[in-house]
Amino acid sequence: MAQDDLNRLTIDKQRYTPAGGAPRKRRTRIIAALVLLALVLGIYTMATRRSIEVEVATVSLVYPSQTISSLNASGYVVAQRKAAVASKATGRLEWLGVEEGSVVREGQLLARLENRDVAAQKGQAAATLSAARDTLEQAKVERTDAARALSRAKELIGQGIIAQADYDTAEARYQRAAAAVAAAQANIGGAQSALRGAEASLDYTLIRAPFDGVVLTKNADVGDIVSPLAAAANAKAAVVTMADMGSLQVEADVSESNLGKVKVGQPCEIVLDALPDVRFRGALYTIVPTADRSKGSVMVKVRFLDKDRRILPEMSAKVAFLDRELRQGEATPRVGLPPAAVVHRDGKDYVFKVVKDRAVLTPVVLGGKLGDLVQVSSGINAGERIVTKPLDQVRDGSHVKTAEK
Repeated sequence: MAQDDLNRLTIDKQRYTPAGGAPRKRRTRIIAALVLLALVLGIYTMATRRSIEVEVATVSLVYPSQTISSLNASGYVVAQRKAAVASKATGRLEWLGVEEGSVVREGQLLARLENRDVAAQKGQAAATLSAARDTLEQAKVERTDAARALSRAKELIGQGIIAQADYDTAEARYQRAAAAVAAAQANIGGAQSALRGAEASLDYTLIRAPFDGVVLTKNADVGDIVSPLAAAANAKAAVVTMADMGSLQVEADVSESNLGKVKVGQPCEIVLDALPDVRFRGALYTIVPTADRSKGSVMVKVRFLDKDRRILPEMSAKVAFLDRELRQGEATPRVGLPPAAVVHRDGKDYVFKVVKDRAVLTPVVLGGKLGDLVQVSSGINAGERIVTKPLDQVRDGSHVKTAEK
């Protein structure tokens, strides 16, 4: 009986243990799967976050003229017609009617010197001329009267009514009257010359524009002494400096070795440093027939075909000598990019655009060639950066960095 009681107290392991341990194995498998998934996600995250070092290029605006340029040269805009306007007389500047930038016409009064003394001389010369003319009129009247008296004396002496002495007296009177007329006429000529001299002296005090142009600098102010030779202390030789803006040309130096690439009349394109986004049409006007020994170059002059008020003397300029005239529409810039940056997929063209350190696959529509570049019709704009290499390692959304970073 005691043994039976002990057997009843024994725990049956088969009854209370789950068959085959299935729940424990299931939990182990789930944990292993989760660990593996986390490991894969970590590896993927590390792979996607790894920055690929790439070379990039900037999409640029390209002018078609750059593809037909045979030679480039630099120089300066120079007015071929320029003058330092001064007075032929010496005096104090009394009035100045222009300033820098004033547009003037030929013969326009620019300034005036004190001229009261010269004006008085002109008045005196005019009065002398008037008096000489009055004297001539008196002499002419006297000559007319003497001619009548001589005519009567001829009739009377022929009739024997008067003596020979009376006739001789009438004849002498006429000759004196004729001589007086001649002297009066000579005096008028002298008075006229004196008046013209006085007028010229007065005009020397009036400073006028020698041609149509623009005032570049003002060299004297009211109250300054102006002298043609500036011999006196503090005297100014020129009142203003002006230039004919219609005579502006670019003077550029061309190397002697490249002289054969240019010729008179050749079409050119001019770019001013002050206006980098504007292209001006030009033509080679002349090749100066002398060389600069120290530079080994020859100066050429290129004239502007289009006038523009923004073009000013002494501006820096770059000249492109073209192989031909620009056709219609070729004056407009076009978007261009390196052909090496283009990716071809499924018959379409793409580029990797760099946006906040990521490569974004962007579709583009390409056009013709622009020299070493290819034209882009749409899809990307000038100034944006694109990946050029290594394209085989870059994917859409990849982290990228440039060599300088």
